[in-house]
Amino acid sequence: MAQQDGPAGPVELLSIDQERVTAEWIDGVSRSLQGRISKAEVDRELRELYGALVDGLRTGDEDARGDGFSEVRALLTELSRNRARQGFTPSETAISVLALKQALEPALRDGSAEVTTAYLRLARVLDDLALLTIEAYTRTREEIISSQASQLMELSTPVVKLWDGVIAVPLVGTLDSARTQVVMEKLLQALVDTGSEQAIIDITGVPAVDTQVAQHLLKTVVAARLMGAECTVSGIRPQIAQTIVALGIEFGDIVTKGSLADALQHALRRSGVDLVTHRDGGR
Repeated sequence: MAQQDGPAGPVELLSIDQERVTAEWIDGVSRSLQGRISKAEVDRELRELYGALVDGLRTGDEDARGDGFSEVRALLTELSRNRARQGFTPSETAISVLALKQALEPALRDGSAEVTTAYLRLARVLDDLALLTIEAYTRTREEIISSQASQLMELSTPVVKLWDGVIAVPLVGTLDSARTQVVMEKLLQALVDTGSEQAIIDITGVPAVDTQVAQHLLKTVVAARLMGAECTVSGIRPQIAQTIVALGIEFGDIVTKGSLADALQHALRRSGVDLVTHRDGGR
């Protein structure tokens, strides 16, 4: 609920010795950031935030999430996103708001009840704004982590051209539903881009094959076939072969090979390439 400032309300409190308060606030935040952001940048951020905070309080609204604080929230969201991208912690981000309370503490020395009440009212607003910075920081970190995970997935699923008309996808690590989708999309796009009719899915680097992994592989093979390409699965090691048999997994008419070299040889022959083995003859 909106409250009107009394003789010593939050606005008046922020106006008492304003230059000293802002200077101490900037110094405190700069020290907490240990020079990783220039003091000039901190000065610009906090003075702009100070002005927006005073304007918000002048509306009589002391709800940090109310309409009167929309500009403050926008500035804090930008600040929090920048701190998250720069590698600061949530605490180092929230201190940009909370340090203002410490800068205002000398005003309490006059001992008046009005100043104390104004300080407590303002402290509640600042606490809520500090929570807002952590929320914005967390959202940004989640976006960064999600983006990095997507980039790693892209990097860990390369499609390479082995020969004219032959491409391969060497898989390393666990194959789950999300990664299978990436494999399928990249493989199908590569088939279109290169005009290949032979594709090799190499699972030498896949630690284990269970029913779910086998189903993912089968879906990828079927999708490639719909594009007019024949798929060969290579890297079937003895342990994986035993597991596949024990689980009763059926690969049907899908060609499987023990090594990438065998799969490439098969794909080249299917492409009509004549393979000739040259022997040194002892020289």
